[in-house]
Amino acid sequence: MTELVVLGFSDKDKAEAVMRLSQELSKQELLDLEDGALAWRTPDGKIHVRQSYSPTATGAAGGALWGTLFGLLFLMPVFGAAVGAATGAVAGKLTDVGINDAFIKEIAGTLEPGRAAVFALVRRSTPDRVREALRPFQPTVLRTSLTKEREEELVSALQG
Repeated sequence: MTELVVLGFSDKDKAEAVMRLSQELSKQELLDLEDGALAWRTPDGKIHVRQSYSPTATGAAGGALWGTLFGLLFLMPVFGAAVGAATGAVAGKLTDVGINDAFIKEIAGTLEPGRAAVFALVRRSTPDRVREALRPFQPTVLRTSLTKEREEELVSALQG
């Protein structure tokens, strides 16, 4: 079962370090994310969001491949690739997979200026190892889809 966890951080640098850490944990097979995002609020109050998964880019790449193949059939591979990439990018842009963008913006809107949040849609993990790796960054649990007991476990484990 997929679980959503939103962790708050005192600054963008810590949140970015946790995003890099999630990639390392993924390589070690300790964490399997379906989706992830980083949101931060600048000191002037502007909200920024960076998704780890881009459906637009994925759609464009897939569309270019298929467009090239169909273009070869009609002896126009470059034209086919261009049309395929454009069509794939539009389809990807209209597809919202993973963490809901409106939800990310809603939570990001509650951040104080200078603070950041990491959103993780977790397929599976090795909880004790992941918590241990996260502890030095001193995250605050902002939201989860965990049961109340499991959320309390997570909060106490991250606080040490």
